[in-house]
Amino acid sequence: MSQSALITGASSGIGKVYAEHLARAGYDLVIVARRKPLLDSLALRLTQDYGIKVEVIEADLASSQGVTDVCKRIEEGARINLFINNAGYAARGTVASLDPDVLETMLQVNIIAMSRLSHSAMKRMTKEKSGKIINIASATAFILLPGNAGYGASKTYVLSFTRHMQLEALGTGVHIQALIPGVVATDFHQLAGADLANFPPERVMSADDLVSASLSALEMEELVCIPSLPEVKDWEAYQAAEKAVAANVSRNQPAARYSL
Repeated sequence: MSQSALITGASSGIGKVYAEHLARAGYDLVIVARRKPLLDSLALRLTQDYGIKVEVIEADLASSQGVTDVCKRIEEGARINLFINNAGYAARGTVASLDPDVLETMLQVNIIAMSRLSHSAMKRMTKEKSGKIINIASATAFILLPGNAGYGASKTYVLSFTRHMQLEALGTGVHIQALIPGVVATDFHQLAGADLANFPPERVMSADDLVSASLSALEMEELVCIPSLPEVKDWEAYQAAEKAVAANVSRNQPAARYSL
């Protein structure tokens, strides 16, 4: 029986490249996005080129109905072996100046939709005792930038949520990856009002390389994939620093430096 994958945000960028890679590997696909003409075009090409089955779901994950439709497909439709929680975008601006409605819509996609879809995938895969999930965070989870509070915080949420999922998945047969891209050469930045030309070329990764690294990390069962990080020991040091802080965040009295 062939493997199957469901990819959100599959009409362009990283999601589209995941679809192409997985199609070449023989996966049947369920591709999800708002822009149905782009999905239909991608589905036709992948079907013709690789002889796979492609199901198209038009869904706006900023809407409750869109999220409900995809959750229903994950929970009640044909089995999904790999779920890629890719949909997301950046609405940037300082906290004082950012349109609150635009902020809310971004958080609906980046946080609420991501969480609900993760719930549906975890529930079914745990019951079936197998499956893989990739949740896509961002390097901005580690980088503080003026004008990036909303987006950066949303991706910090994705990373933390996913790491908690990983703890809960122990012994269930479900493997979960947190992918942390840096700057990637897609239309994401243009849609966010940025220009890739402003980034040094050595800081920009191709979407193809990013996805290749993610799928390799999935085979290696790495929990956190930071494709451009040269040394795994740097991530391990980060985790060690977390543990050192965590050991002292809840004590029965303030630290000595606060004593007058």
